[in-house]
Amino acid sequence: MEDDRQLLEQQMAYYRARAREYDEWFLREKRYDHGPEHRREWFHEIEEIRKVLRSTVRDADVLELACGTGLWTQYLAESNQRILAVDASAEVIAINRERVSSANVEYQIADIFSWKPATTFDVVFFSFWLSHVPPARFDAFWTGVRAALRPGGQAFFIDSLLEEMSSARDHGPVDRSGVAHRKLNDGREFDVVKVFYEPAELERRLVDGGWKGWVRSTGRFFLYGSMSPNRAKPY
Repeated sequence: MEDDRQLLEQQMAYYRARAREYDEWFLREKRYDHGPEHRREWFHEIEEIRKVLRSTVRDADVLELACGTGLWTQYLAESNQRILAVDASAEVIAINRERVSSANVEYQIADIFSWKPATTFDVVFFSFWLSHVPPARFDAFWTGVRAALRPGGQAFFIDSLLEEMSSARDHGPVDRSGVAHRKLNDGREFDVVKVFYEPAELERRLVDGGWKGWVRSTGRFFLYGSMSPNRAKPY
């Protein structure tokens, strides 16, 4: 795992530097604007996930890993008792606080690869994070998710499918190398971990690793899933 430390440090630096422009990606603005039809399809698929999230994650104590600028924290806060939102970037936490401004959301700045919660939760939620976990850390990450869940709890996650037009117009082609080269608006460039999963393959891997549940595709841009520990088959 020491071999990926330099890449992870660069990844962390990238997301700290990108904090104020991160929402441009999600909102399909500026370099991420691929036209009205693209935006229509993108937000249609986002709404599919939101509907499932609202019906699946309710009235719960939620741990949100890599909470970012609050684009999903705000939805979790609407229908759940408590959210502990964790991210390594103080910059995105500040934006999240401003966006969400909710008494049932607490924040913690921590490196998700080394941090452990002091308590357990009904739900562990993470969006667009699993793809930034190096393959060598996949099993350890899911072991940590399991440890953070109460009996009967679930992990709910969202991530990207491999789709060229998800990226900025001035980014290079996306691939399955596990590393992506990213550029900021000011021209600075970084390498980050980016592992793309196929829903059926990811579901099968998690089930083989001691989880039960499902992973689905929205069609073009996203995957999302709900997984619970299978007590009969520990990871």
